[in-house]
Amino acid sequence: MTQVTYERGQVGFGIDIGGSGIKGAPADIRAGELAAKRFRVPTPAESTPEAVANCLAQVLDHFEVPQQTAVGITFPGIIQHGVVLSSANLHKSWIGTDLADLVRRTTGHHATIVNDADAAGYAEVRYGAARGQDGVVLVLTLGTGIGSALINDGRLVPNTELGHLEIDGYDAETRAASSVKDREGLSYEEWAVRLQRYFEVVEYLFSPDLFVVGGGVSKDHEKFIPLLKTRAPIVPAALRNQAGIIGAAALADRDF
Repeated sequence: MTQVTYERGQVGFGIDIGGSGIKGAPADIRAGELAAKRFRVPTPAESTPEAVANCLAQVLDHFEVPQQTAVGITFPGIIQHGVVLSSANLHKSWIGTDLADLVRRTTGHHATIVNDADAAGYAEVRYGAARGQDGVVLVLTLGTGIGSALINDGRLVPNTELGHLEIDGYDAETRAASSVKDREGLSYEEWAVRLQRYFEVVEYLFSPDLFVVGGGVSKDHEKFIPLLKTRAPIVPAALRNQAGIIGAAALADRDF
């Protein structure tokens, strides 16, 4: 294990909870990059709060994270004041769980809890594709569903859940997520028609100055972003699968 010196304003720690894996690493919050290789443990098949909390403890113990270090943790659901309000990919018993309190009781660490798309979006604005952009930035992650992060002049507006907008009678992500493209065997051109409709509605509602597109499909951005027509520019995300950890660490350092 790489030895890391943790210091507020310089190096923090982030953990990204996912449906298949729980990944953590120290993050250089000055440069916006990982300070050591990520450590991953599989998400338990019975992904209850207690089981996942034990995995969080494993990750923190692996890096010997000091108690005074700011720790940021992402969760794939709605988070309000550290409490989980939705849980699509983990055990339903998460709903109503105070994750910040659970982390404190299980590990002794103070933790800032944030929605996973919000953490990734914040990282893109502070360090990545939207760095230096004034005004409203909308980060959309296209994957199993559609995640969203809305940032105005560097301040995160949490839990927008714009993948669940109802558009033309459908939950938007059931028509336009990249998983739907794969499941239905759509070409990029066919999928772009659905994305275009989604972006039109979102742009009308929020008038962003910039769109940032993340998710695994963003690596193929040249195949579909040029097919989309919006007033605001659209650019691919820069930080890829490190964004959640980096964003969580940065938000925790800010709030610690």
